[in-house]
Amino acid sequence: MQPEITKTTQAEIEELRKLLLAEIPFQFVYDKCHGAGWADAYLFTLAGSPVGHGALWGKDNRENRDTVFEFYLLKPFRHLADKLFPMFLKESGALFFNCQSNDTFLTKLLFEYAKDINAEAILFEDCFQTAFKVDGTVFRKSEIQDNTDSGYVLAQHGEVVASGGYVWSYNYPYIDIYYEVKAGHRRKGLGSFITQELKKEAYRLNRIPSARCHVDNKASKATLLKAGMRVCGHMLFGSFKS
Repeated sequence: MQPEITKTTQAEIEELRKLLLAEIPFQFVYDKCHGAGWADAYLFTLAGSPVGHGALWGKDNRENRDTVFEFYLLKPFRHLADKLFPMFLKESGALFFNCQSNDTFLTKLLFEYAKDINAEAILFEDCFQTAFKVDGTVFRKSEIQDNTDSGYVLAQHGEVVASGGYVWSYNYPYIDIYYEVKAGHRRKGLGSFITQELKKEAYRLNRIPSARCHVDNKASKATLLKAGMRVCGHMLFGSFKS
């Protein structure tokens, strides 16, 4: 019996996506592509019944839809991956991929079907709580006079020395922490301190904090590790073999 692949709407794969997200205990960075309308969806069927789905976006140009970021099969049909994945690539015309290494099902396929695999970002999850204090420094919500678009700031003797907040457009219950320490105030532990406080605030908001940084950003990696995060994966990219 030959599986079939059909380009479809996001609504048609929504229930399958719920099953995918229920299986993965981590922040799925590419989840935002669906909500933002950046993705093309494909439904996989066998004898007329859904068995999985895939999705593409445009990594460099969102209109191109040339980059696979999602591929999911119901567990009883995962033995069909080596048949369905090449069919999916051919049907969609995919040239490239984005993938999280902690998405192990898709990552295993990529090592067989892809080339030029590189990591562009490091993914972090919360690991342990810290208790940093910086004298004269207060963590609080930002105010209009702070002149920042971030939701929270560190104020030191009345001066805003760092800011940060969250990106909410990922799978529940995860949110992504971001921060910035002003020039002239770096290397003083403020990055780890604001990350620590943002983690606490995330839990008060009933969310699980996550974070990421570029693979070459050694300072940011060290800051996140110091603040109780740990590496849980990498964002991978590359192209498919001809």
